[in-house]
Amino acid sequence: MDPQTFLDVATVVTKLKMYPYFDVAHYVLCCLAVRDDIVSQAQTAAGQALTFQRKHPLSSWLSSMLVCFAGSIVANFLLGEPILTPFKDQRDLATASIIWWVYMINYCPFDLVYKLAKLLPFKLLICMLKEVQRAHKVYHGVVHTAKLYPSAYVVIVVIGIVKGNGSGLIKNFERLVRGIWIPGSNELLQPTFVTKECLVASIIFLLERLGYIAVPHPLIYFGVVIFFVYFKISSLLLGIVDPFVPLENLFCAIFMGGMWDAMRRAVKTEPVKEEDKDGLLRNDVIKSKEEKKKE
Repeated sequence: MDPQTFLDVATVVTKLKMYPYFDVAHYVLCCLAVRDDIVSQAQTAAGQALTFQRKHPLSSWLSSMLVCFAGSIVANFLLGEPILTPFKDQRDLATASIIWWVYMINYCPFDLVYKLAKLLPFKLLICMLKEVQRAHKVYHGVVHTAKLYPSAYVVIVVIGIVKGNGSGLIKNFERLVRGIWIPGSNELLQPTFVTKECLVASIIFLLERLGYIAVPHPLIYFGVVIFFVYFKISSLLLGIVDPFVPLENLFCAIFMGGMWDAMRRAVKTEPVKEEDKDGLLRNDVIKSKEEKKKE
């Protein structure tokens, strides 16, 4: 592709408006995640999928809204801003609620919306739109935080991560709204690939803002979008869960003591226990007796 044409395409992607298509894809995936989590937890607890969303519609709606607006809620909490600000936009709240009503509560006849969204072609399309929106959120989270705290680089990167994967970070609280508490499963203990890629994107946008990357902004933004979309498609089609794992293992082996632990285990000789010594002595005595008999 001609460089100028590529730059023009990147500029168009940079200026895309998130509403309605990209936001709708985000809300659909959020409601899908909540519904699937309800089903999985119900199967674990009772051996069958309970109709939680029909028995507890308020809890179901609130948990879905928390996931839909998780990035803004968590980011506002960390930055000392009102956490209810995301709910001020009546258009977004109404759109998310309509998707929850049709999609989450199964009021759609024959559950058609849920079944369509589960089909691979539709899921690919929805996920691609979602990844474009994720890049948009990470970038604007970095820009907004850089204006508030220009020299707080860690804070800037953290808010970029939160904006990009707030649903993963708020999962414990969202489950608590539904009466489930699983403290051993959270994004800090077991970070997913989404959190890691948001970390990489936040650092890239920060370096661009600091002037360390001398590339036009549309190209950087478009590169992040391609990075997000490519690995999401790879996870759906090829089953690639976390391509960062080999790098993490290598880093831990070199800098986190893994190599030294392996060397210590290799050269360490375990002392022979007393009962093992007695066993060895008995075996020697038995062997010596057998040899005498043969003679």
